[in-house]
Amino acid sequence: MDKITLLDGASGTLLWNMAEAEGTPKIPVWRYNTVAPHLVKRLAEMYLSAGSEIIYTNTFCANPPAVKQEGCSLQEILETGTGIAREAASGYGARTALDFGPLMNALEPFGTTSEDECRAYYREMCRTGAACGADLIVLETFMDAKMLEIAASEAAETGLPLFCTMSFSAGSRTFFGSSIDEMLEALKPFSPAAVGLNCSFGPVQAVPVMQEFAQKTDLPLILKPNTADLPAEEFAKAMEPALNVVSYAGACCGSDPSYISKIKELAERR
Repeated sequence: MDKITLLDGASGTLLWNMAEAEGTPKIPVWRYNTVAPHLVKRLAEMYLSAGSEIIYTNTFCANPPAVKQEGCSLQEILETGTGIAREAASGYGARTALDFGPLMNALEPFGTTSEDECRAYYREMCRTGAACGADLIVLETFMDAKMLEIAASEAAETGLPLFCTMSFSAGSRTFFGSSIDEMLEALKPFSPAAVGLNCSFGPVQAVPVMQEFAQKTDLPLILKPNTADLPAEEFAKAMEPALNVVSYAGACCGSDPSYISKIKELAERR
């Protein structure tokens, strides 16, 4: 792969730590968009300084049921989250990705959310969020191919480029049993700009999954694994075999900007 576009890394735990350091209460991470926007911007700028070329908005768990439970406005959370990311990215020539995850109360039969409810939630999220000016939409950490299909169908209606990643728990299957083949088949009607893996496990276990992706699709691939407690330099070295097949690389749980710096160093040496 000639060019690796660098993504960002973990945000939730880092924002909680940053908030604690200045005496701000621990709250749902997306609430910091309005409660402590300076922290959200500071973290985005730290990743941008480390080399990130696409910054995810701080909206991963900002869905209608969660936001309503906190007595907040979904539009306000998405507008401020996207605005913070865009402002930070503008000084680096970077792009912003409107970030959404799966619904916590999973789609039937794994949970109690009906398909119609699921579709309505993602329709509201994607339409409201797309109007805020992000460059693309990323759907990440999905474990159910059906929920991802529903979310992707609503995201595709916005006309924004679409990135989709799932979290795998055993080889190339998710916790709910969805396979790479099922994921690719579910997404085919929506022409995603890139697909792949995030969260899941560490880079060592992620490499064969990405190699399987490469055998099954010509779409650009995304790799954003957990650190598995590896230090940043070891993490980057463990990712190196996958850099032959992926177009987008970053990190997930356990990471910080130093992990992006090390991936950048490795990609530049290649």
